[in-house]
Order: sequence, then structure tokens, then C-alpha cells
Amino acid sequence: MAANFVDAQVPAAPAAVAQDRTASYLLPPRALGAQTYRLSPVERAQRVKQGVPARELVAVSQAMGLPREQLMRVLGLARSTVERKIAQRGTLSQPEGERLIGLERLIGQVDAMVRESAGGDSGEGAADFDAARWFARWMAEPVAALGGMAPQDLLDTADGREAVSTLLLQIQSGAYA
Repeated sequence: MAANFVDAQVPAAPAAVAQDRTASYLLPPRALGAQTYRLSPVERAQRVKQGVPARELVAVSQAMGLPREQLMRVLGLARSTVERKIAQRGTLSQPEGERLIGLERLIGQVDAMVRESAGGDSGEGAADFDAARWFARWMAEPVAALGGMAPQDLLDTADGREAVSTLLLQIQSGAYA
């Protein structure tokens, strides 16, 4: 039986503040993943190469409702290095940025799955669904299809993120129940 993502409601998170080097703007938590998910692979690669602002990690951790230390640990990022980059308003290295963008893509994938299953933004429950919070809870639980590993144990590598993405597609299609 396919998982019903719409039924997995969590309270909406407050809007996260995302900042770049020149401006500060309010970004709804679900926009982080949805925007990244809609990018083509080439556009995501360009975004990583241009440098992902380190403060984006703060926005993602807030959207997920996780302490940023926990998020850094899950992504395999050196805490002191990333904290320094945040304080200096710097950018993440390419490997660090790729991990964060990869996580955002997975959150966007969940958001897109829910909206598709619910018939769009106006579908029952889709507007209230918080993909970032749902993903934060789901990634911590062991999954039999991943050999008993929790999805968070795979988020620090590209192949691991691809395995999690494939699992989400299988759940959506009902191929894994």
C-alpha cells in the first residue's frame, strides 16, 4: 500500500529567513525545496558552482525544525568550518553546497509528490503539508528497503541521496509498501 503523504500532517513551520550577500528576504519554508526541485540538473550544478550561501543551511535547518548542528552532522559537514562561513557570510565549498542542494531537492521532491497526489496546491491537505518537517521526521527512521538504515545515514553522498530519491518514487508509485 502506498504511503499517503497528505495524511502525514505536521504543523507548519514559521517562515525561514534566507539571505544572500546583498539582501534579506522572507522565504516560506516549502519554497526552499520546491524551487531547487524544479531546477534542471544543469541549473543545480551551476548553483553549486556559483557558491551556495552558508546561511542557506540556517534557513533549511529552521524549515526542517532541526538544530543546525544535527543537520550538519547528517550532511557530513564540518561544524566549525560551516559556522565560520555562516558568521563571515561566506559560501559553502562545492562538496558542501552539493550536499545541501541535494537535501533541498529531496524536500522539493516530497512536496511535489504530495501536491501531485492531492491534485495540486488546492487539493485537500496539500496546502497545509510541510514537506521539510515531514522529511526531517521520516529521514530519522530506519527503512527496510534501505537495508534497515535511516535515510539520514545516506544523505552525505550523492549515491545515497539518489537511493533516497528512488525510494521516495517507489513509495509514491506503490512499488514499495
